[in-house]
Amino acid sequence: MQQPSHNMRTFYTLILTQVFSLIGSRISGLAIGIYVFNQTGDATPLALVSFFAILPQVIASGVSGVLADRYDRRYVMALSDAGQAVGTVLLLFSFLSGNFQLWHLYGVAFIQAIFGVFQGPAFMSSVTMLVPDSQRDRANAIQQLSGPTAGIIAPAIAGLIYSAVGVTGAIGIDLLTFLVAVVVVLRVHIPHPEKTAEGAAFSGSVWKESLGGFRYLLARRPLFILMLHISLLNFLVGGSAALMTPYVLARTGSEATLGILLSLMNLGAITGGVLLGVLSGKVRTRIHLILPGVLVMGAFLVTLGMSQGAVLIGASLFLVLLPTSIINATFMSLLQAKVAPDIQGRVFAVIGQLAMLLMPLAYLLVGPLADNMFEPAVAQPGWGTIAPLVGNSAGAGMGLIMVIGGVLIVLTTLVVYAIPTVRHLERNIPDYVPMTTNSPETENMSGTPAEAAAVVYDR
Repeated sequence: MQQPSHNMRTFYTLILTQVFSLIGSRISGLAIGIYVFNQTGDATPLALVSFFAILPQVIASGVSGVLADRYDRRYVMALSDAGQAVGTVLLLFSFLSGNFQLWHLYGVAFIQAIFGVFQGPAFMSSVTMLVPDSQRDRANAIQQLSGPTAGIIAPAIAGLIYSAVGVTGAIGIDLLTFLVAVVVVLRVHIPHPEKTAEGAAFSGSVWKESLGGFRYLLARRPLFILMLHISLLNFLVGGSAALMTPYVLARTGSEATLGILLSLMNLGAITGGVLLGVLSGKVRTRIHLILPGVLVMGAFLVTLGMSQGAVLIGASLFLVLLPTSIINATFMSLLQAKVAPDIQGRVFAVIGQLAMLLMPLAYLLVGPLADNMFEPAVAQPGWGTIAPLVGNSAGAGMGLIMVIGGVLIVLTTLVVYAIPTVRHLERNIPDYVPMTTNSPETENMSGTPAEAAAVVYDR
């Protein structure tokens, strides 16, 4: 029987490295976003950056999961950081040459996303090998704090860096943090999981193994239904998130206020992570944290779209992000308890793929909708009936998009929550029990690989 060799020190080292690298990326991303919006005055270019950054995850996640399961996961993460660093170098050269064009930014976003797609499955499947199950809710909550922590620190200093060294200096800082991440990841040790009967059932060619994650979810219909809902949720939230910089700038007219409000938004996510740490072990059914958290997020997305002043926008941003750390960390803990360690890379990759499936469409639609339909509509006579809800100043059209998205999130989540198999999926899908391929229970199994895997899982 395999028992993961837990090493919390390695886990914390990886988390600190991730925060450091994210701070660099957020600084350069915010600097570039301000530069592009000031040059164009449109939301579409920033939405297109998001589109090219998410597209590889929809296309190549299956392969990334196979690599995370086949090879040393620290090498997979180091390759991801190194590849993203190459994209940063290309973007730096573009600005230094004085010939920067928007398509350069789109191309670099796509290149970095190709390498970045390998990071998530490798990291999340490593958590299982480094952290015991009793501490995973807390560990995943800490991991969820990495992005918001970077989101607080980066906006607070990005304005100063942008003023002092410009966009090229911000990109240079990002490059340095990538290089540090590569060095640190290569120096840690992450145990590789032993082969299980469930993993053997999905072994074969890269193509077969990449499909194994889909087969896994299809065999567990409540999880599959939940993932379809998360895909729709990300479509609605992702569209609003792509508008965040132009929306706040349009509502407040202040770059300094933008940085403060983005920091406040990430403080909400940190608060949620801390709250989950306090609740860790006290809530027995994780699904009753996940879906109510989504309802809260949808409700406050509505209030964000209705907010017209900096104070209300800041409060709404804080409350929209507060449940996200709880939702994400709890969901990852649920999966780490259910899925065999040697197929977690593939399963997590497919989950990421499904989660992001509709987001490219959201990014393609939301910019043109904001620039060509909703924002121009504010000046039309018929807008008077909507003005009491979102106002009639710049940014009101984007606010209406957020209100519509929030209402749809609440309604669809209530429908999913009403499905009994989803509410009881933790009871109906048992936790994974460690078992190697040489165990007596697995040596005499008959039937197809898929059938054998189901028997092991249900044991």
